[in-house]
Amino acid sequence: MDARVNVITLAVDDVDRARQFYVDGLGWTPSVEVSGEVVFVPITPTLMLSLWRREAFEQEVGSAAAAGSSPIVLAHNVPTPEAVDDALEAAVRAGGSVLRPAEHREWGGYSGYLADVDGYRWEVAYNPGPLGVALMQGEGLA
Repeated sequence: MDARVNVITLAVDDVDRARQFYVDGLGWTPSVEVSGEVVFVPITPTLMLSLWRREAFEQEVGSAAAAGSSPIVLAHNVPTPEAVDDALEAAVRAGGSVLRPAEHREWGGYSGYLADVDGYRWEVAYNPGPLGVALMQGEGLA
């Protein structure tokens, strides 16, 4: 698994309020918005900030308030579904744990979640869509 962070996901109580802060307040430009659910904001050509509704975040990766965890997930995109499985297996060999096994997702990709030895959560994802291709190739996200 090469060293790369593609998405930083923050669990937020109010997506519209978070959007006002980052987009209206700081002047950042969103690339994808689903009102009340999620806002994606490109940070660099290969890094995206995701502001995700806390309830949806917790359905995906578990409680944001659980002991030893925080309301954040880092994401690592890989070029194939097999690379997702390989990364999850490598994490377990290195002392981490699988939080959610890899599965085919409703958005067309394949992903799973792991925790490192300190409990920080990562999504390992294969995303065959335009966003995933842009993240992998550094073509820009805007």
